[in-house]
Amino acid sequence: MSSSSERLAKPDAEAGDARGRMARLVPVLTGVTALVCLLGWLQKRPCASAGFDFLKTTTNACYTDVYPLYYVRGLNDGLLPYFDSFPGTDIRFVEYPVLSGGFMQLVAWIVGPFDDDGRGMAFYNVTVLLLAVCAIATVLATAYTAGRHSLRTGLMVALSPALLLSAYINWDLLAVGLSALALAAWSKRRPALAGVLLGLAIAAKFYPLLFLGPLVLLCVRAGQWRAMGRMLAGTAVSWLAVNLPVMLFAWDGWLQFYTFSQERGIDWGSIWFFLRDQGVPGLDDTSRLNLLGTGTCLVLCVGIAVLALAAPRRPRLSQLMFLVLVAFMLPNKVWSPQYVLWLLPLAVLARPKLPAFVAWQVGEIVYFFGIWWFLLSVSAQTPGEDLSGTLSAVLSLDAPESGIDRDVYGIALLARFVTVLVLAALIVWDVLRPSGDTVRSDGTDDSAGGFLDGADDVVSLGRWRAARRTVRAGGAPAVP
Repeated sequence: MSSSSERLAKPDAEAGDARGRMARLVPVLTGVTALVCLLGWLQKRPCASAGFDFLKTTTNACYTDVYPLYYVRGLNDGLLPYFDSFPGTDIRFVEYPVLSGGFMQLVAWIVGPFDDDGRGMAFYNVTVLLLAVCAIATVLATAYTAGRHSLRTGLMVALSPALLLSAYINWDLLAVGLSALALAAWSKRRPALAGVLLGLAIAAKFYPLLFLGPLVLLCVRAGQWRAMGRMLAGTAVSWLAVNLPVMLFAWDGWLQFYTFSQERGIDWGSIWFFLRDQGVPGLDDTSRLNLLGTGTCLVLCVGIAVLALAAPRRPRLSQLMFLVLVAFMLPNKVWSPQYVLWLLPLAVLARPKLPAFVAWQVGEIVYFFGIWWFLLSVSAQTPGEDLSGTLSAVLSLDAPESGIDRDVYGIALLARFVTVLVLAALIVWDVLRPSGDTVRSDGTDDSAGGFLDGADDVVSLGRWRAARRTVRAGGAPAVP
């Protein structure tokens, strides 16, 4: 066989190996993820058996939005998301993007035949089942994207405490699963399909919109204009296909998500909540808060763009996607416990190393229990336990009876904030020192990169500087 034929055969052989590897891993990863999802459902059982009474949910750290919002958003009364409003509240329509509202309505139709007393719990259980399917899709798509590291990355997602504890707090797994599938499609050089899936993810949650930045930047650096164009077109078409009917016929309802996001103030989990507690003034001004959060995010994103174009070797796609998502979350005025699911697949793809990952998961566990126990003290109007009392209760395998005080909650908040920040810093270090990148240590370039994988640089700050040096050297006057 000639050398050219060998080069042509190599990708086919690698693709065949990848398909065979995934065929062997699918039953294992599906079974492990299903088991963790079952454990997540069992973790919520103490609250479900109590009808999701708020004090019970905070004491047992098993809160979910799914059950109460079935009633609060009028789904039990047959109200259609976006088209029907519910009076007597600041939020007049379902405050989620269209695909999430459609998901809620689909489940409401499915549980319609149940009697009035059992319909709410049926809505919760059917939602859990469908979100578990999304979790399985997330794990399989992430493993598929990871190439040679598929088993490790798949198990890191499937066995993570974040998935077990946070899977059913809200409907976030729908967007997480679609985003993971979009990245898998991109990795297999199907940019139009990747764009369609990404557009659907954006129609379910806002945050996948951020992934367009890394995709565009890396396509520019590699000169992959056609792939970028097909991806962007697919994203726009699918997003419009889902959103346009609601925009045309229920504009006020469609707009609710965007106005609510703009007008809401500091929420639990945000670094601004901690800073306000420390006496930083002016953070109750929503306009100023929006400016601070958006401005900080933009500055961080500019830094990531410079990193993308200036790094000695083109960064891997999952690295930049993780960093841009962190840049959005760290200065955000809202950071709900389930947002950890957004980061989870990207974290294991960007840096499949256990020490920092485990430290981050510990930080998330600390925050997960911290937020519910703090809300317990707030709702019960008690001071809550200090650090000594909290540790004593935890070591006794019990919840603090009156919750935790603000200082202990601040520690929990910082535990998550700092561990995410450290993980992001380590990924930046890998980008700047690609020889130490675990994924690239076996000769892989970017298993998630698709057309970017192994592509030559066309645009980069390094090439620009080299070109300027060449021009200067060529234009220098000859020595007589």
